[in-house]
Amino acid sequence: MASSMDVHVRICGQEIIKYDLEIKALIQDIRDCPGPQSALREFNSQVKEKFNKLRLRIQDLEQMAREQDRETDRQAIQAETASQRRQMLSNQTAWRKANLACKLAIDNMEKEMLLCGGENQTTRQRKATKESLVETSSDITESLMSISRMMSEQVKQSEDAIGTLATSSRTVQETNEEFKNMTGTIHLGRKLILKYNRRELTDKLLIFLAVALFLATVLYILKKRLFPFI
Repeated sequence: MASSMDVHVRICGQEIIKYDLEIKALIQDIRDCPGPQSALREFNSQVKEKFNKLRLRIQDLEQMAREQDRETDRQAIQAETASQRRQMLSNQTAWRKANLACKLAIDNMEKEMLLCGGENQTTRQRKATKESLVETSSDITESLMSISRMMSEQVKQSEDAIGTLATSSRTVQETNEEFKNMTGTIHLGRKLILKYNRRELTDKLLIFLAVALFLATVLYILKKRLFPFI
């Protein structure tokens, strides 16, 4: 039983050493990585996978240490486990530093590429700017000519409008005069109507008084003839 445990411990130790070496190799690949960012991400993905496997094997080794019957074997395996944990932490530190160095190198390279490409781009931009200026100048000239034609048409339309307004003004004045004349005629007709209405009322009143006087006379005569004693 003890022999079988020793075999498992040795196999676990060998796997830990293998993962440790693979991690170190990947960290070196990260330091030497020229880019692009996708390649760096791929290396980091592989390193994470190896660290996960290494962590599991170290946990297995810790479990084996607790299962040892002899105190000396347990302490020896625990010491090995602690050593492997320190080595793993050291690899993690080296991994972070390699990432920082690689990212810095890739950033500097991209900046240089942008600067080199920027010069050519500046030349192209100057050429495009000149062509754009010529085209813009032509467009402006055409626009000015179009505006001039529009202004000429507007002036002509304004002259026609002024003539129409003058004609309309004369027509309005004539209409106003006719309206004043009609107003005077209407006022005169109204006065005549009122006068005729008053005269008609006076005539009716006179007729009524005449009829009343006539009837009173008739009644008086009848009274004297028919009733002389009253």
